[in-house]
Amino acid sequence: MLCQSCEKRQASTHIKTILNGELKEFNLCSDCAAKLGYGSFFTNFGFDIDKLFGSFMDIPSPQRKAKRCQFCGSSFEEIAKSGKVGCAHCYEEFYEELLPSIQRIHGRTNHTGKLARSAGTEVKVKNEIAKCKAELEQAIKTQEFEKAAELRDKIKELEKNITESENA
Repeated sequence: MLCQSCEKRQASTHIKTILNGELKEFNLCSDCAAKLGYGSFFTNFGFDIDKLFGSFMDIPSPQRKAKRCQFCGSSFEEIAKSGKVGCAHCYEEFYEELLPSIQRIHGRTNHTGKLARSAGTEVKVKNEIAKCKAELEQAIKTQEFEKAAELRDKIKELEKNITESENA
């Protein structure tokens, strides 16, 4: 959103005032806000409000040229403001920027739910390997070594099948 005063820079300060019972809202850039006396507390004491609090999705500053998705043209700043990713390719384009937010929101970045029937056999086998590895760790912790040996052998067999299908 552009500053409502100069209409040149991105607005970074949102001001609400109530005059005679009427609510008025203004969006100003940091320069115009400073000229009007807003934000002087932080600037007088050497604080940068953006550095002090950070931002929820690490929005890049307006001084840097925004990187855009090659397919849909969305910038990370637009994604951060709207909360909506432009297209599937944005996840690859902005992987590093989106990863902290995805982890914070979902707790993990790998799918662990049910698979569609149409999912490839390789995906199913990799999920089976991950499941067996988790069971293997549990079997070792509970000292069920016979079960652990069976799981180890099953994992080796599944991994062998994947490498054979990749080489074919």
